[in-house]
Amino acid sequence: MQGLMTPDQIAARSSRALAAAVAAGRDLGLAVTDARVLYDVFSVVVHLAPSPVVVRVPTVLPPYADPDHQAARQRLELEVAGWLADQGHPVIPPSPLVPREPVRRDGFSMTFWQFVELDQSVEPDFVRNAGLVADLHAALRAYPGELPFLSAAEPRFVTDGLAALDGRPDLLDPADLDRARREWEVLEPVLSSRAEFEAAFPGVEVQPIHGDSPAANIVSAPHGELYSDFELTTLGPVEWDLAALGPECEAAYDAAAERRGLRRLDEGVLRFVNAVGMSRAVACLALAPQLPLLVDALKPAVEQWRTMPFAGGLEG
Repeated sequence: MQGLMTPDQIAARSSRALAAAVAAGRDLGLAVTDARVLYDVFSVVVHLAPSPVVVRVPTVLPPYADPDHQAARQRLELEVAGWLADQGHPVIPPSPLVPREPVRRDGFSMTFWQFVELDQSVEPDFVRNAGLVADLHAALRAYPGELPFLSAAEPRFVTDGLAALDGRPDLLDPADLDRARREWEVLEPVLSSRAEFEAAFPGVEVQPIHGDSPAANIVSAPHGELYSDFELTTLGPVEWDLAALGPECEAAYDAAAERRGLRRLDEGVLRFVNAVGMSRAVACLALAPQLPLLVDALKPAVEQWRTMPFAGGLEG
C-alpha cells in the first residue's frame, strides 16, 4: 500500500520543479535572478523574477499523465488562451517572451505565462464571477480550433482512480467506493460520447467551454478581472462550467446569458454535471498519496455526495 508523501518529500518535489523552471527559463534567454514560488498544490507556479514570466509546472498527476500526455493538453491550453488574448479578451495570456509551446525539462512539462500583479485584497465573489462566465462563453463560441468532447471530465482519471481506491479504506469507505463504481457505470457512457450525451439531453447545445470552474479561476488585476487556467478547455455543455456552484451562481449566469442572447442553464444537465463532478472528486482521493491534504480537503465533498441523487437522476 502506497503511503502518503511526507512534508520533506513534497518540499523536495517542489524544489526540483522550481529548479527545472529556472533552468528552462534561462535556456530560453530569460533573466532569472530572484525566482520565487507563488503557488504549490497540484502545480508549482514560479515567477521567474525579474522577468515578467510565470511558469506552471504540474507535479501531482495520475500515473498515465507522462510528459507527452501533459504536453498535448498544455499545447491546447496555450492555443485557446492565446487565441482569446489575441482577440482582446481579458485573460492571463501566454508569455510573449517565449514560444507558445510546452517546455520539457528534467522530467517536467511546463508552460510559460505573462506575469500579472494580482490584487490579493479582493475577496472572490463567485456570484458576480458566474455572470462573467457568460461573457467568456460568448467569446469562446467563436474559437476556430478543434476540441475534444468533455475531455475535462477525465474519464480515464476517474476509472483509474476508483480502481486505485480498491483496498484503501484509509482513503474511501468501501460502501462509498461501491456506490461510486455503480454511479460511474451510468455516467461514463454519457460523458464519453457526444452522441450518447445528445441522446440523453436532446436539444442541449454544446460549445467550447473553460472546463475547470471558471468562476473560481477569475482573478483581480489592476485593470479588471482576468480569466485564467484553461488547462481543461473542452467542447461541452455550458452547465459544466457552473457545476457545484449552487443556485445563486446559476441565477447570476442565467441573467447574464439572457443579456448576451445565450441559452439558460438546463436543470437536467446541471444534475448530470454535478454528479460527474462528484465522481471526479471521489476519484481525486487516489492522488492523496502525492498530495496528503486532499484527505481532509475532500471530506466535505464526499459528505455532500452521499446526500445527492444517484447518478444525478439518470437512472431510476
